[in-house]
Amino acid sequence: MLNFIYVLLTVLMFLDCVLLVFLVLLQLPKKEAGAGMAFGGAATDALFGAGSGNVLTKITKYVAGIFFGLALFMAILTAHRPKTGAALLLQEVTKHGSIPVAPITPSQSTPVAPVSGGLLQLTNAAPATPAPSTPAPSTAPPPAEKK
Repeated sequence: MLNFIYVLLTVLMFLDCVLLVFLVLLQLPKKEAGAGMAFGGAATDALFGAGSGNVLTKITKYVAGIFFGLALFMAILTAHRPKTGAALLLQEVTKHGSIPVAPITPSQSTPVAPVSGGLLQLTNAAPATPAPSTPAPSTAPPPAEKK
């Protein structure tokens, strides 16, 4: 139930944000130039009359207040939301300090006979003798002598 309310509030917040953006873009600037005219400033004069700045300003204030109210309410809801499985697991791990780990044992598998006749011979078994480890030759130039 709480998740449904949270999703509903999120949708309302999205719609409020879109409305707020449009209201801000529709408002006339003080010098009668800029984004207000570019995005339909003349249309607001025709629709709301010459004093449309006052109406748009009031509506913008209410929509901005709704935005901030929704943001605070959703933050409070998130803070008091019941913990999910991941949060409960994290709480248990931090309470106990560490998670007990079972010892890892190598699997007892039988080696597979190599396939003959191909370019590669793949096996499941480890090599019988380890490869000799020889250090790689150094390719760095010898240090320069001082005069």
